[in-house]
Amino acid sequence: MKQAHRYLAPLLLCTLAACGGKSLSEQANDFGGRGGAPNSQLPTVTELIDRSAPAANPQRSAWFGDLHVHTEYSFDAYNFGTTATPYDAYRYARGEAIMHPSGFEVQLRTPLDFYAVTDHAMFLGLVKEAADTRTEFSRYDVARPIHNINDPDNLSSSSLIQRVGNFGNFVPDTLEGIRSGEIDGEMATDVTRRAWLDIIEAADQYNDPGRFTTFVGYEYTTATDERGNLHRNVIFRGSDKLPAVPFSRLNSQNPEGLWEWMDDLREQGIESLAIPHNSNGSNGQMFKLVDWAGDPIDDAYTQQRLRNEPRVEVTQVKGTSDTHPLLSPNDDWADFEIYPLRVGTNLPSEPNGSYVRQALQHGLALEARGLKNPFQFGLVAASDTHVAASSDDESTYFSKAGILDGEPVGRGSVPVSLLYGAVVRMLAPENLVEVEGRNYMTGGGFETWSASGIAGVWAEENTRESIYDAFRRKETFATTGPRIKVRFFAGTDFADDIIGSGKLAALAYEQGVPMGGELFTGGRTPSFLVWASADPRGTPLQRLQVIKGYLRDGEPAERVFDVACSGGSLPDPITHRCADNGARVDLSDCSISQGVGDAELLTRWEDPDYNANVDAFYYVRVLENPSCRWSTWDAIRAGVAPRPDLPETIQERAWSSPIWVRNG
Repeated sequence: MKQAHRYLAPLLLCTLAACGGKSLSEQANDFGGRGGAPNSQLPTVTELIDRSAPAANPQRSAWFGDLHVHTEYSFDAYNFGTTATPYDAYRYARGEAIMHPSGFEVQLRTPLDFYAVTDHAMFLGLVKEAADTRTEFSRYDVARPIHNINDPDNLSSSSLIQRVGNFGNFVPDTLEGIRSGEIDGEMATDVTRRAWLDIIEAADQYNDPGRFTTFVGYEYTTATDERGNLHRNVIFRGSDKLPAVPFSRLNSQNPEGLWEWMDDLREQGIESLAIPHNSNGSNGQMFKLVDWAGDPIDDAYTQQRLRNEPRVEVTQVKGTSDTHPLLSPNDDWADFEIYPLRVGTNLPSEPNGSYVRQALQHGLALEARGLKNPFQFGLVAASDTHVAASSDDESTYFSKAGILDGEPVGRGSVPVSLLYGAVVRMLAPENLVEVEGRNYMTGGGFETWSASGIAGVWAEENTRESIYDAFRRKETFATTGPRIKVRFFAGTDFADDIIGSGKLAALAYEQGVPMGGELFTGGRTPSFLVWASADPRGTPLQRLQVIKGYLRDGEPAERVFDVACSGGSLPDPITHRCADNGARVDLSDCSISQGVGDAELLTRWEDPDYNANVDAFYYVRVLENPSCRWSTWDAIRAGVAPRPDLPETIQERAWSSPIWVRNG
């Protein structure tokens, strides 16, 4: 090989020097121009690079994203070990690998189409400022427990007790310091202002119209005095004009104050919307039938809420907010990823007033009383990740709270070792639970968290304007992580052969209304077009369902209809259920049945119980075949049996936004 190099080097030098011929500069200018013949050593490349955005699709395309992402600027995320920036978050969403606080790389299996960093507005960037001992804020007493907390030597389990203490103490202690005058409130605001500008800059830097969309946003983090969760994510349509500082709980504990602020911005040409999340942890407060002052909801309240909150988050890491077994006892699939606690506590959350389906029903009840409906919202999903990276895949789940739950032992899916258990029992015995003779970590409900979720929209193109407009008209859907596509239309004039027409989407838009819309029937019987396609890299689909909400004798009621079954079978005409398709999971390695389930389910359906005199809402739920839950994947990799009090398998799913059908 060395001999070859001896001869190769002079040859290359000779070539570069154009030995015995024209120089390279002479050759470069000789491409067969006027009066000459081509003298190129290689054929001219005529291929072009097309950087123009894809053409808009008038029938709209499905785009997937996450609108609930925290980075180092969130006080809790930084305290839990996250040093990933908003720039890192967008790199991750586009498909690049970034580092998890626990020291391993994370990367999406399938890149996303849109993403929004939504750090907590309250004390935005302040914990990071407290940790940096070079800053003026770090000199305050409240900052001392946080000094250098994310130095490499501190990113270990030995720091967990300190981090949990910081999480509980930093915000109230800082608030008290500002109230007493001990802490300069203007200094804290200046930190927030700088962090907010950096978040905006990151969003603008990575926004690539037609290919990848970013939104400027943040989280408004508030709760009742009883710790009922009332958090919202605020998403801005554009970035050319924005508030200098986001509205936070420091400005008002009352979400109606947020709406007033958003309305004021709208009058200045700044458009935004808020997305409530984790209603499941609100302790009955998210969808209560009175306002903040305790007065009954009136039309002014409703109009302001709808103007500012056209959508809700139906699933995320901290559980699913569709419905609860106590609220939907006849729904066989209601008991899905139930998170039973108020957010950030170990206190139980009251189901009544906390779940989306019931709120949709209560909206109909308000209409029946002659009032406007404040709960006429579309559905989306999100991750609520606190490591800048969505963790939406059961098989690679890394949870959301940094080093607190970045490893299986910390999130309670794998038993603790004898030594680890002895230490925890001595220092914090309340964080251990014994299940069938094995000890697991507990506290915060990590074991009930989910690998979820993803927001889907139907929009003409992948741009801020087009996707935001889809948010507004509520043509949105939600998945627990898989890239399941869902379409849902209602109309009274669909032809019998519309499915085979070759123009299904165009005719559906022309002759009906899509998800998020209202259909006025004029007394005619509506029909529904229901369609879903599976994630090409996921699990096949088992069934399509339509969930109906209505009033029966003035009381909220619901029905669940299976409308399409895998394998070409039909739902039972009496029970409206698909037969078991035989899909199973091998719990030794999480492999699933092959050749069972469908890549696509599509049907035209009519409600067998339709009553033209009763208004109703309808939305779609899509179920995959069973697959392993993340906790089972953790156990298999650790070589232990799955934790017996957790579900071994789940059925990943998707939901459409509702369509409201009215006899008008």
